[in-house]
Amino acid sequence: MAKKIDSYIKLHIPAGQANPSPPVGPALGQAGLNIMEFCKAFNAATQSAEQGMPIPVKITVYADKTFSFEQKSAPASYYIKKAAKLKSGSSTPGLSSVGSVTMDQLREIAEQKKDDLNAIDIDSACKILAGSARSMGILVEGQ
Repeated sequence: MAKKIDSYIKLHIPAGQANPSPPVGPALGQAGLNIMEFCKAFNAATQSAEQGMPIPVKITVYADKTFSFEQKSAPASYYIKKAAKLKSGSSTPGLSSVGSVTMDQLREIAEQKKDDLNAIDIDSACKILAGSARSMGILVEGQ
């Protein structure tokens, strides 16, 4: 028989850097989960990822206070800023641009995020990412 699901917790945690401090500790503590057990499991699972990369994680809390978690790929904005070598997007997107990315770079990002994007093929995934880049004030070259 399947376990009864009590709740879900969604967090963004830097890869390999989960610790009991906020936001992880309070969120898991309220659910009555073993915080250190989650931190060790998450850090082991994200050991191969780039340190500090924000990883969206969905934690399923079961009625018997056990858990399982599912990690996604980093947000598109993280990859786009990394490709454009920027710390942040434009404060006035549409009026000023702060950098640029090429369609080849967007294609590489689309390959990494293909499981998390709502797209039929890589070309439509590139269009989604190009829209994200434009909304951040980053020009898309070769479009």
